[in-house]
Amino acid sequence: MSGPRRLRVAVVFGGRSTEHAISCVSAASVLAAIDHTRYDVMPIGITAEGRWVLAPDDPSLLAMRGRELPAVDPTGTAIALPADPTAKGLVVLEPGELPEELGSLDLVFPLLHGPYGEDGTLQGLLELAGVPYVGSGVFASAAAMDKQHMKQLLEACGLAVPPYAVVRRGRPAPADVGALGLPVFVKPARGGSSIGISKVSRVADLAAALAEAHRHDPKALVEAAVAGREVECGVIAGPDGTPEASLPAEVRVTGGQEFYDFDAKYLSDATEFDIPPTLPTATVEEIRATAVRAFEALDCEGLARVDFFVTADGQVLVNEINTMPGFTPASMFPRMWAASGVSYPELVGRLLDDALRRGTGLR
Repeated sequence: MSGPRRLRVAVVFGGRSTEHAISCVSAASVLAAIDHTRYDVMPIGITAEGRWVLAPDDPSLLAMRGRELPAVDPTGTAIALPADPTAKGLVVLEPGELPEELGSLDLVFPLLHGPYGEDGTLQGLLELAGVPYVGSGVFASAAAMDKQHMKQLLEACGLAVPPYAVVRRGRPAPADVGALGLPVFVKPARGGSSIGISKVSRVADLAAALAEAHRHDPKALVEAAVAGREVECGVIAGPDGTPEASLPAEVRVTGGQEFYDFDAKYLSDATEFDIPPTLPTATVEEIRATAVRAFEALDCEGLARVDFFVTADGQVLVNEINTMPGFTPASMFPRMWAASGVSYPELVGRLLDDALRRGTGLR
């Protein structure tokens, strides 16, 4: 007599954003940690051009080797997910042949970072298809991805954020950019992994920094540099959906790099971490409580990483929220939860359980 049917979960990774490689590395870690006795795992890669393909269930193919970044193999079997809630399955799209059903899906773990995946687009497709998924829904995903609207929502809920200004491509910088002083950070409004970010210490360098940010996004943010400590905090939904905060972590950039950029995050040993940070207990607890408030302010679900600045006088400022934080071995989100007593495999299991509990539709 056979046992109960394993739930089929699709781990989706890659994608069209500049964070394609980091998504692949995140997927490698999740594929290695997921409980294969409970789940029938189907890895699905999305190429940089947006093609969906079946991928091998082999984490080693997606691992980072030194400074060599992985990518989705475009030669895999092409597939598609119909936006049809009565199907709840994938179809194979072989050239010259009629679509062939591949089977139903019980849930999806979308490990996409950045636009075309973390920004509500994939979440909208999964809602239409009626397939439960890990993480925030359409609205929270879209709002958190756009740093301008994220900050506006946080401020509306009484949370403090650093001063900033918005600059659109092809338009002159507004007057409030000058009021930010120097230095400032210039970044794409809808990006991540510190790609396209520049630190500007001279007015003469602002135009080049904006051009670099606009190369990735027609909308850029100019943010006042905060003299303070960088602290992050993880949030996950508890068994009943109530958000819970991890121990925070302080990020300290070493090795001569000016800020926590892409190299410092993924390609070098230029960062050190303290979990928990060496801050007063009251400040640590304020960070954890504020992380939960920020999570709720955007109506997030499942998980998020909330990034803060803590100033010399103890003020806690929310920098941003990531609704699908990195899951690489170097990523802070799983590290913070490990320090809080939740192992990587347990973390993955809890997120999948939460997705099944929530389902799809209005909630």
